[in-house]
Amino acid sequence: MKTKYQTFAKLAMICFGSGIVLCIQQSCSPVSPVGLAVGAGATVIHASQSEKGLKKSAEDLRTRAEVLHYLFQKNVTLFSSVNVSVENARVLLTGAVNRPMDRINATKLAWKATGVREVINELQVQNTSSIANSAKDLLINKALQTQLLLDKNIKFINYSVDTVNGIVYLFGIAENQEELDRVIDLARNTNYVEDVVNYVTLE
Repeated sequence: MKTKYQTFAKLAMICFGSGIVLCIQQSCSPVSPVGLAVGAGATVIHASQSEKGLKKSAEDLRTRAEVLHYLFQKNVTLFSSVNVSVENARVLLTGAVNRPMDRINATKLAWKATGVREVINELQVQNTSSIANSAKDLLINKALQTQLLLDKNIKFINYSVDTVNGIVYLFGIAENQEELDRVIDLARNTNYVEDVVNYVTLE
């Protein structure tokens, strides 16, 4: 179980990450208060410059800080249960949550952050309602993801799909209304789907 000290440490990381981004964007002096605050993290950013550049590193740090902020605003328990990693605007969620809807909420909140291009949800649910429902939901997920991947008119990487008790939740960014309508139609026509909830936004 996460302790309150771990939660406080995670909060500190939000402030730390946000401070680094602020410093980069505002070109802080090393002797300024903000510059001193992020000095310890300078080597981390420097090490990543050769691979993805300073700007991309700053954007990923800002995105991670935003996701953590949204999780904390939603629920302290959710915040302390979810680990967030960001690489080239791709958000990875890991950890263990209590309910299937916690997975849904985490994905929804991750997509709210600035610049996110993909959300990969690897959160494990500790308390599942029933083995039968879980198996059916997994089957729906795999079937729909396969359809989206094989459809040449859909940019698969821009979407996240999750299913709870036969209800499909769609997240992501659609390039246009036609693509979004096609995604929703595929979801509705997937076997065992009872309903589709759309959180996709237009680019």
